[in-house]
Amino acid sequence: MVEAQSWTTRRSSNPRLETSVDIPSTPTGEHRYGPTNNFFNPSFISPTIITALIIASWYFSNIGVLLLNKYLLSFYGYKYPIFLTMLHMLACSFYSLLAIRWFQVVPFQQILSRRQFFKILALSGIFCFSVVCGNTSLRYLPVSFNQAIGATTPFFTAIFSFVITCKKESAEVYLALMPVVFGIVLASNSEPLFHLFGFLMCVGSTAGRALKSVVQGLLLSSESEKLHSMNLLLYMAPMAAMILLPFSLYIEGNVLSVTLEKAKSDSFMILLLVGNATVAYLVNLTNFLVTKHTSALTLQVLGNAKAAVAAVVSVLIFKNPVTVMGISGFAVTIMGVVLYSEARRRLKGTAH
Repeated sequence: MVEAQSWTTRRSSNPRLETSVDIPSTPTGEHRYGPTNNFFNPSFISPTIITALIIASWYFSNIGVLLLNKYLLSFYGYKYPIFLTMLHMLACSFYSLLAIRWFQVVPFQQILSRRQFFKILALSGIFCFSVVCGNTSLRYLPVSFNQAIGATTPFFTAIFSFVITCKKESAEVYLALMPVVFGIVLASNSEPLFHLFGFLMCVGSTAGRALKSVVQGLLLSSESEKLHSMNLLLYMAPMAAMILLPFSLYIEGNVLSVTLEKAKSDSFMILLLVGNATVAYLVNLTNFLVTKHTSALTLQVLGNAKAAVAAVVSVLIFKNPVTVMGISGFAVTIMGVVLYSEARRRLKGTAH
């Protein structure tokens, strides 16, 4: 249970929420569901410029949500990560509905059966587990170390794929995962702010993301039940908010009254919460747009680079101590993730 909260700031904490719904890439709307609205693809702008702006927006939103969450939860003193995540999910519900039904970013898809509904609900539950573990870990670990642990997601994905679906990867893929694990061991042994409980919670969060990815491919495998990533977010976000609400009230106590009281005395807090929730949705929107205008592989490469960029930014801004061994371990982990991605790409190329 999370300890009693106050409005004082802990200098050593580096909290960051993982609000982006971790959804495997899907074929673009043009390929599967017909042409989409050209709101994000105006004809009077060069396609190269549009792609560059989208990639820049992707970095801005991913790094921006990190900085805003850090400021809110550490410097500003708003120490209610579960409730803040719930606000993010409510914002994702509203903006998703606006983007799909009003701007028609992708064609709207309905849930066709009770069976499909409960499958999406199960995915929302796994997602919430990952978020709660991640937010708890970030009360004890610096953002840079959290990013390093989060980069090991492919390792857990390979494990769950084998355990749940009996899917075996090639020897090259498994060998590529060795530096991922070795890098984390190296970084953990030399992390100045290492905290065992925080580390375990962060590993649980990373494993939860990987589990959701595998379970999603298993539960929504039939063509009739597959949903576009933006439609899946539309349904998962309100479910996640409903799941998080009782956890927030139980663990974080009178968070609602404290938030309202703080908002009355400081209107800047309202701007922070609304802006933070909006940027959290933009993470999901730009994930889709990058895949739409480039490829899933490009998004994967950007993700690998983002982990390093986010770690550097967090160190520069939040001044948490780092060691040469810690940096080396992070670099080895990122190298392993790149090798893993390349091995998977070659494997798919051979299969085709």
